[in-house]
Amino acid sequence: MRAIRFDQPRVVSLVDTPPPPPPGPGEAQVRTCRMGVCGTDIGGYLGKFPFFSYPRIPGHELGVEVVAVGHGVRNVQPGDRCAVEPYMNCGTCFACRNGSSNCCVRLEVIGVMCDGGLRERFNVRADKLHASWRLSFEQLALVETLAIGSHAVDRGAAKPGEATLVIGAGPIGLSVIEFARLRGARLAVMDLSQDRLDFCKRTYGIDGGIIPRDDGSELDAVHAFTNGDGFPLVFDATGHPGSMVGALRYLAPTGRLVYVGITSQPLTFMQATLHKPEVTLLASRNALPKDFPLIIDLTERGKIDTTPRITRRLPFADLPTGFAELAVPRSGMIKTIIDVAS
Repeated sequence: MRAIRFDQPRVVSLVDTPPPPPPGPGEAQVRTCRMGVCGTDIGGYLGKFPFFSYPRIPGHELGVEVVAVGHGVRNVQPGDRCAVEPYMNCGTCFACRNGSSNCCVRLEVIGVMCDGGLRERFNVRADKLHASWRLSFEQLALVETLAIGSHAVDRGAAKPGEATLVIGAGPIGLSVIEFARLRGARLAVMDLSQDRLDFCKRTYGIDGGIIPRDDGSELDAVHAFTNGDGFPLVFDATGHPGSMVGALRYLAPTGRLVYVGITSQPLTFMQATLHKPEVTLLASRNALPKDFPLIIDLTERGKIDTTPRITRRLPFADLPTGFAELAVPRSGMIKTIIDVAS
């Protein structure tokens, strides 16, 4: 069966893999129909994502069809369309026992630490499948990236009417915006790309578009938006160390800063920058099982519209060379969907 494999950074192969065995107890065999290309996949291709190992079949934003189930599986059946919760946790460690399976000490994310979905079929734990007959495979492939935003907004405890800044309007930042909007936060967005700020205005009606400047003059826009107070809540979804450190300057006293993006580089700042304003610094990792049915329900009810996010569709035949092109930042590009079934 066809699969795309990262052999090492910037080396991509189209390979033939043996068909998976019949699913075992608690497993389902699925056919990959659509895959969303994530910053993690691009980071894995470039060799810049800290948890990635090689060789690896990428792909964790997936819309799949169940083709067979193993003994004891009751939550899905052949023919079901599903989103995949790609976090394979152990269920027994401290984090799992305390409801934080996203931080499992033995966590394996498919497509990152173990092989993912950029192949025709594979076996997966059935409890990691979330079915919907109303959503398309494209919509289901976007559930995981939306789940990152849902969990981050929970971590930041966004409040109705609270001035909130999202730094980085890529796919993850847009997912944060989606759920902060649903919470009723008063949103501003910061990004280097005017095209992305225009997208946020056009799609979400967010007029508070701010471009960071080398001279720090963006602080004038921050103070204007917050009446000089700074933001009580800031999310940094860039994964850029300079941005992640600089985000501290936009906080109000006692503000909350949530790091959603991830970097392999160290972050360095003066301790007094945290201490003096009594900042709460939070990290947000992956998502929780509860986020997936929530997002499916919100999308089914039209509360979330995934259509504007998809700015490119790529057939499987255009891989593996397509990853080199996807790794080049493009104006107006938000989310690429790969048609794995083509």
